[in-house]
Amino acid sequence: MSAAKLLKANGLTPVVLEARDRVGGRTFTVRNRILRLAKEYGIETYKGKSHPFKGSFPPMWNPFILLDFNNLWRTMDEMGKERGPWRAPHAEEWDKMTMLQLFEKICWTSKVLHFAKLFVNVNVTSEPHEVSALWFLWYVKQCGGTMRIFSTTNGGQVCVWWRGSCGRLESDQRVHGRRAGRPGYCGSMVIEEEGAPISLTLDDTKPDGSVPAIMGFILARKCRKLSGLTKEERLKKICEIYSRVLGSEEALHPVHYEEKNWCEEEYSGGCYTAYFPGNLTQYGKVLREPVGRLYFAGTETATEWSGYMEGAVQAGERAAREEVPAIPFVTTFWERNLPSVGGLLKMMGVSAFLSVATVSGLVIYKKGLIPRS
Repeated sequence: MSAAKLLKANGLTPVVLEARDRVGGRTFTVRNRILRLAKEYGIETYKGKSHPFKGSFPPMWNPFILLDFNNLWRTMDEMGKERGPWRAPHAEEWDKMTMLQLFEKICWTSKVLHFAKLFVNVNVTSEPHEVSALWFLWYVKQCGGTMRIFSTTNGGQVCVWWRGSCGRLESDQRVHGRRAGRPGYCGSMVIEEEGAPISLTLDDTKPDGSVPAIMGFILARKCRKLSGLTKEERLKKICEIYSRVLGSEEALHPVHYEEKNWCEEEYSGGCYTAYFPGNLTQYGKVLREPVGRLYFAGTETATEWSGYMEGAVQAGERAAREEVPAIPFVTTFWERNLPSVGGLLKMMGVSAFLSVATVSGLVIYKKGLIPRS
């Protein structure tokens, strides 16, 4: 759609061929009756306000875990700085290595190793043993690094923490004027508990405070496991974990529930993005190359925020520019060859010197001060 928009702006008449019965690809908005039902049952809507942590991740008080966390993020960011990705000095080595193997080399504590695995789950909906270290390091880098990709404020994501079964709850976003029964937190959560169906949630309440909703993600191995349950069974498990994390019985009685299994989408086969399982060095360089008049776009072909809507727009516009290249500017001979001011003065100085030298030579020659040949 972004490519077609830019082509149209350049005077062409593009035709968009869509395989689905809707546009949008991996963006899909469900229109439902939730606001009408909320009003019918007298449920109050609310507005929220953010108060972020000073960092992207919750504070760690164990010094060894703190050191381990810091080393993990710093090492990943440093490794991601290598040029490439497929031209990186360690490209072949890292492409054959999975992120799980890399984490096992970097991480010293089980706590950090566990969270590192969740970091992959949340960002690319895959398991660490499934993705190439080279690709994932590049993926994080092109989203601005570990802090940027994982942040909600000034970044990409998240905010309420649930650690195992210890019941500790932290938040960098508190809700003011909340609806009754919600314990002062926004709907953004990272849930590390292995048995929890949801790993990540985002508050999907509309900007005007209408349609209060929590959007949760069932990721990677949990998606494969829970897809065998019924919709009602999944809903029950989700409500139970929300109730525990938020400390609210109200979460057990949702007004409305929608779910979307992206694995069942014929033309997507999953979400949010496609990953490279160790073949980026082989195929990465030709990912964006056109074949004749056939040009390729899509969020996976983006060079910034690949896997996101921003990347999809960038890739569409890049493909359109390949089809409609910029018209070159025509310059005159003088525009190409006129000297600079400094060059002109230099030329004038040399010319003046040559003129003076020539005149002096003629005078000397006429006076007979130098012999004639």
